[in-house]
Amino acid sequence: MSHRPGPAARPAARPVLDDVSKAIIEQLQEDGRRAYATIGKAVGLSEAAVRQRVQRLVESGVMQIVAVTDPLGVGFARQAMIGVRADGDTEALAAALAEMPEVDYVVVTAGGFDVLAEVVCEDDDHLLEVLNRKIRPLPGVRSTETFVYLKLHKQLYNWGTR
Repeated sequence: MSHRPGPAARPAARPVLDDVSKAIIEQLQEDGRRAYATIGKAVGLSEAAVRQRVQRLVESGVMQIVAVTDPLGVGFARQAMIGVRADGDTEALAAALAEMPEVDYVVVTAGGFDVLAEVVCEDDDHLLEVLNRKIRPLPGVRSTETFVYLKLHKQLYNWGTR
């Protein structure tokens, strides 16, 4: 008996971006506060058309417009990447990690760890609390390894589009 995955098991279709949408994204990657009128001149659209495209890009999940902060500057002195080795459903585990306010990045991976989660904490005591009281007790967590960040050398969000 063969099993065919249902629609929920198939990967979501990737949105197709035309050259104008890609150019808008690249303009916003350079300066997230750039005026729609300025972007419109650069890409050959009206301000209203740029606004509408940006709204569609945000609503579809292709991009988000946020203020990126330095965690140290807003009171979070400890960042770490937590490697998790898991038993069972890694998607459910990733979803549970993603619900935690201290977790800002979660990926299911192949290799030595099943899931990686980046945490942003106030200090080492807060990190220990997150590890011992929130992450390690989750169903499916077999073991964790913590990589404490000592110094950030590079973090960019302007990789462009394809």
